[in-house]
Amino acid sequence: MKKEKFNIVNLVNNSGCFDLQFRKDTRHKRTNSPTYYRWKIQFVITLPKLEIEALKKAASLISCGNITVTGNQARLSVQNIDEIYEAVIPYFKKNLLAGEKKKDFSIWQKAVEIVYKNKGKKITTWEKSDLSSLIEIHKLSAKYKGRTHSGKWINMARTLTR
Repeated sequence: MKKEKFNIVNLVNNSGCFDLQFRKDTRHKRTNSPTYYRWKIQFVITLPKLEIEALKKAASLISCGNITVTGNQARLSVQNIDEIYEAVIPYFKKNLLAGEKKKDFSIWQKAVEIVYKNKGKKITTWEKSDLSSLIEIHKLSAKYKGRTHSGKWINMARTLTR
């Protein structure tokens, strides 16, 4: 039997996700439990737990990411903006995705550039055009997602652009 060569591009085309979310975080351990809003970007591949070796190979190829197992599901996730910008983006610029996933990546890549440019800054100091662009990217990318739901806090993001 011929051994099949591992192909991360096929894996991502079938089971990968380029995620952009506007999040609300509350710091319960701090006095008065302050609330923070932020844009969260992540690259994720989700597979059945039995296929965890494929996630290990993928993490090795892109040189980053964390693998977690919950129930029967294994997940490779890259959430660090530096790793996304310096490893994930260049990898998929060089190793092109196909079809809808290629379009999704292209849109997501623009969001990564905006978040990377603003890393370490309070969201209230970001340029309004950057915030508006992220809201538009979030809306555009929804059509490439299997399960679509409006962002829970996206209206709060809109208030930051006024």
